[in-house]
Amino acid sequence: MYSWPEPEVPKLAGAAVPLQLFDTADGEVRPVVVDGTAGMFVCGITPYDATHLGHAATYIAFDLIYRQLLDNGYDVHYVQNVTDVDEPLFARAERDGVDWRELGTEQIDLFRSDMEQLRILPPRDYVSVMHAVDEVIELVNRLIARGAVYELEGDLYASIDATSNFGYESNYDQPTMLAFFAERGGDPDRPGKRHPLDALVWRKSKDGEPEWDAPFGPGRPGWHIECSAIATNRLGPSFAIQGGGKDLIFPHHEFSAAHAEAALGCSRMAGHYVHAGMLTLGGRKMSKSLGNLLFVSKLVAAGHDPRAIRLGIISGHYRASREWTEELLAAAEERLERWERAVEKPSDEEAAQELVQLVRACLANDLDTPSAIAAIDAWADDISGAGSGGEIVGAALDALFGLNMRGEE
Repeated sequence: MYSWPEPEVPKLAGAAVPLQLFDTADGEVRPVVVDGTAGMFVCGITPYDATHLGHAATYIAFDLIYRQLLDNGYDVHYVQNVTDVDEPLFARAERDGVDWRELGTEQIDLFRSDMEQLRILPPRDYVSVMHAVDEVIELVNRLIARGAVYELEGDLYASIDATSNFGYESNYDQPTMLAFFAERGGDPDRPGKRHPLDALVWRKSKDGEPEWDAPFGPGRPGWHIECSAIATNRLGPSFAIQGGGKDLIFPHHEFSAAHAEAALGCSRMAGHYVHAGMLTLGGRKMSKSLGNLLFVSKLVAAGHDPRAIRLGIISGHYRASREWTEELLAAAEERLERWERAVEKPSDEEAAQELVQLVRACLANDLDTPSAIAAIDAWADDISGAGSGGEIVGAALDALFGLNMRGEE
């Protein structure tokens, strides 16, 4: 499945700064370790509605990480999935009287357009679950061979005791796990399960839902194992970064890692588990279920520059839950105009290069965008000299922030 066009990323002079990120599993900021290629898997959308700013905040955060890895000279293998086989998609399609495949295709196309507008670097592999079912079946067979799966009324569950370190990714206690499992698609109260937290890896077919043939019976994949299969088949059993929003810490990322580790025998699927904070609107998390959404496409259609949307999102730290307001967007638009004027003026080249190194250091420190933005503001307010410093800063804003200061390409 194709993704979207790739924007050009300028190569910068000067020394890159090694990237450090907060790892959810270890609970600390530490260096990202890359062995050869930097593998990064970020969970994609369930395509039953348009891209809202909460989605955008997550994918912009990992775009900044991608750009930092490129600046450090790594070959980045970025993989993203699309959960185009899932209950919310079926329910929305039935409500609207359309085929679920049609709805999925329409929303994936809109997502691609939004990502292109926001100048987000595309994944090398953009994989829909529909095209990866055989991979899921293979991974389920591996779990079965290891004795990690049991059957319940035609459904297959993976035992949480299939790995000795279950729970290391989230570090949640069991009551918290049970609460989130119930809220986020799990079935802790189902009679007959060996443990309330055991997760579905294969769901038997139901009337009106798609199904695929498998040695263990017709059906479709469970949610968590989809990402396990798609990620490890492209990045190997262990890779550098597994990412998504904070709401995926448990159960999704915990189980994705557990399924891969149990099936493939690796001790830890990802070197870093990285999670972006939630964007709020009116004091509440921006989500489809709450209906408090702002859509990227509608903001752009209303005349807002996608660069200002991007700049408004990164004005807060990526791990923080933060409020989106009209005032925030207005401030981002004013800042963008000020930066555009600044990079067009003659300015001292040495001061510009010093700024670029400071911005690199800020971003390498767990994507400290607020400090980086403050440094650029200070430079823009105090420009001096007669050299090509503006060109140096403009290239850095493009390469590191994804902000093309020449306007739309």
